[in-house]
Amino acid sequence: MKTARRDFLKAAPLILPAAARGANDRPAYGLIGSGNRGRFLNRLCQKNGAQCVAVCDVYEPNLQLGLKDSPSAKGYIDFKELLAQKGMDFVIIATPDHHHCPQLLDALAAGKDVFLEKPMSHSLEESARMVAAVRKTQHIVQVGMHRRSSPAMFQAKKVIEDGALGRITMIRTQWKGNYGRPPDVPLEGKLDWERFLGPAPRRPLDPFRFRRWRSFWDYAGGNTTDQGTHLMDVIQWFTGSGTPRAAVMIGQVAKMVGSEAPDAFCAVFEYPNFVATFTLNYSNDYQTHWSLEFQGDRATLVIDDQGFSVYEEPPMRALITRAWWNEHSKPVLQVAARVIDEDHVKNFLECLRSRQEPTAPVEIGASAVAAPHLANIAWRRGAWVRLAGDGVTTS
Repeated sequence: MKTARRDFLKAAPLILPAAARGANDRPAYGLIGSGNRGRFLNRLCQKNGAQCVAVCDVYEPNLQLGLKDSPSAKGYIDFKELLAQKGMDFVIIATPDHHHCPQLLDALAAGKDVFLEKPMSHSLEESARMVAAVRKTQHIVQVGMHRRSSPAMFQAKKVIEDGALGRITMIRTQWKGNYGRPPDVPLEGKLDWERFLGPAPRRPLDPFRFRRWRSFWDYAGGNTTDQGTHLMDVIQWFTGSGTPRAAVMIGQVAKMVGSEAPDAFCAVFEYPNFVATFTLNYSNDYQTHWSLEFQGDRATLVIDDQGFSVYEEPPMRALITRAWWNEHSKPVLQVAARVIDEDHVKNFLECLRSRQEPTAPVEIGASAVAAPHLANIAWRRGAWVRLAGDGVTTS
């Protein structure tokens, strides 16, 4: 299987010159995809001074909920009709992953700036197409990886930049939560199944596939790209490493019976100077949610949704005693903070006015999702896979 050239996957944001047109003080926008995430972003944009003038969703209950949050907006089922509406400065794309590439390309062709939810793409090939398309324009495109706009993450990154951890050799990430398969009940309200499928293969309407679209390869990269995009991006950002050389993944469908993508897995990534792991278990709530652990030979940095902590490296193993652990088991540095999605939206809206590059442009979006895409290829092939030149090789 051929994939995009590795050059497209390196995080190398460009600073664009100021565009001839600046956004007005209250930019108008359209929301494409008014599910839970889309409505959340819609509320944040309105809270920060933007005006929603159009809402689109293929599922009638979601469309009505989106319009409820935006009473002056016009409703659509077809996103292309939304893009044809006059007077919009930008669009939010918060649809299933398989729609991201075609909808971004159409939005650019319609002259819109874009806030694009993560993961940026449905494949490595799509990542390359999307980067190339954006760079033929001067449009602002922000990929929805909100850790890139978090002051707390910049503080944590400085710990590494200051050399406090020493040489980093291992980075561990995890994401946990105890979820189960939703009940098999009919959908409430109308669903335009054909528009939901879009570029995906034709299949009979299946409520489970619609409710849990992330669990099927036709529409998404599973939990690997959904959550892994966030965590692998932080690894690559903090270390300046770029994309991994290779990946392998083992896992299983545990509780989400009937899905294709695993909901319990461990992926291992080879980088030039360290090894990274990403473990996800959606059958367990111990230490629930996400965390990252940067292991250096001088100290360890732990980041989660409550902030970050630094733990000093113990002395030689033979000298470690219970008394030592009682005294030194607490972090030497602890910062309480949360990653705030609103910071990322604010950054995007500021860039609409300044025409400067946002904190998560498409090059970063492509690089962030490259590692999870590679892990999925490894799991589906049942082999170790490596990025080599302009393709993926199996070993």
